Amino acid sequence: MRYVPAVLALATATATAVLTVLVSTLWLVAAIPMGALAALGVYDFFQTRHSLLRNYPIIGRFRYLFESIRPELQQYFVEPDTEGKPYPRTDRSVIYERAKLANEDVAFGTELDVMAEGYEWMAHSIAAKEPPDGPQPRVTVGGDQCSKPYEMALLNVSAMSFGSLSSRAIEAMNRGATRGGFAHDTGEGGISDYHLNGGDLVWEIGSGYFGCRTDNGRLDEAVFRDKASHEQVKCISVKLSQGAKPGRGGVMPARKVTAEIAEVREVPEGEKCVSPPSHPEFETPVGLLEFVAKLRELSGGKPTGFKLCFGSRIELLAIIKAMLKTEIRPDFIIVDGAEGGTGAGPFEFSDRVGMPLRDGLLAVQNALVGVGIREQIRVGASGKVSTGFHIARLMALGADYTNAARAMMMSIGCIQTQECHLDTCPVGVATQDPTRIRALNVERSATRCFNYQRETVRSLSNIAAAHGLDHPGEFTPQHMMRRINETDVRSFAEIYEWLDKGELLEGGPESWAAHWQAADPSRFVSEAPKPSRTGHLSVEL
Repeated sequence: MRYVPAVLALATATATAVLTVLVSTLWLVAAIPMGALAALGVYDFFQTRHSLLRNYPIIGRFRYLFESIRPELQQYFVEPDTEGKPYPRTDRSVIYERAKLANEDVAFGTELDVMAEGYEWMAHSIAAKEPPDGPQPRVTVGGDQCSKPYEMALLNVSAMSFGSLSSRAIEAMNRGATRGGFAHDTGEGGISDYHLNGGDLVWEIGSGYFGCRTDNGRLDEAVFRDKASHEQVKCISVKLSQGAKPGRGGVMPARKVTAEIAEVREVPEGEKCVSPPSHPEFETPVGLLEFVAKLRELSGGKPTGFKLCFGSRIELLAIIKAMLKTEIRPDFIIVDGAEGGTGAGPFEFSDRVGMPLRDGLLAVQNALVGVGIREQIRVGASGKVSTGFHIARLMALGADYTNAARAMMMSIGCIQTQECHLDTCPVGVATQDPTRIRALNVERSATRCFNYQRETVRSLSNIAAAHGLDHPGEFTPQHMMRRINETDVRSFAEIYEWLDKGELLEGGPESWAAHWQAADPSRFVSEAPKPSRTGHLSVEL
């Protein structure tokens, strides 16, 4: 149906041309405009600059018409190939502009209400420094129990599987990562040929063990060892849960499980692919740490950690206690916020299940500091990260580096029509329909992915320089400010609770004591504190 306007234009142009020759030259009145329209349709179909027009010849141009009539709708309809028009001031527009290397300078200053409750900003320094001119700042991932540490960029491609994304989308992101020297998380769908274009990989191992599974859905150690030895694989990440649907395994509709995806995932073709909600290889916090140690050994000593969206502080502390008990340290923990996105998930889970990124990050930071092992473990953060300010704010809260999914998708052409689960993505990013995938120009999209990551990290470095810092890792809670009300402004250091080093080992403050006591390294689900007579829990979970 999306080709119907172009086909009708071509057919009509042909018919009117024939009538002009055989009947009367008066038919030129119709033949000329219809010929021009047909030529436009043919051009749209074969050009490689605008993926939307390639998939929707002629009719896709109505998008630009609507923008010109109602410019304020650009924040909803703006397409990353739009040229020559000012963008609205949104995070989305920043992504598109950086991907295209457009001019980011704006006139007239902030458009935000700086007196509004909740407005946040960063307290810069009079003693600002010159922005750095050199390689991107990085952070070393890999502790004493790792033999092959990795220099992680501060912004990387977050977990998105081949299957959820198209082959060309995966290839474009990996080529962008190759050029920019940042990491590309495979997602739980396994390593495909499209991941192997030179970019550094974080191989995510989900509960389905796709790409390294036995016939009964357990981990195949021999296959894992072989694939983990690949030069591009730099880190191993055990996925416990994801922010958009915590507590639910990944789901791929049967229509998206093509022969190629079935081969990569080692599952039946044309059947719905569902990950278990939890890992069959372990059942306890101690088991999780032992599993991490096993994968690290099988991979030859590469940095190994886990990713999750937290639901309970007690379960977090149970994992921390397991670290103390086993003396096994993950090399990193990736905190995935409940605000993170997904290609398919129940709206209740997307909206109301799981801990927001800021709360989860604070919990991990305090827990690791509270037992004195924060320096041994790197902390990643993912969940609606798209600008240098977002990264700076997360680093002020304790993150060492960040991952972005939505922003990286938009940098390669995603226009957020939110049809990922329908396999009808209009720009070829989140679909397995070959007629739609063809619209995505890999080289062009890879360049835009590279541009976006580079310019965003450069912005982050410039913000750090404005604070008189040499590295973004020096951001502290004192640098972030929030307006509480019209007369009250506080820093993050004042707003949030921060534990002292080793404080939990001494029982912790009152706000943490009950959780610490309830945490059990031998089980994930611990007994919740009893409710009081008023019906309220004595402590928060």
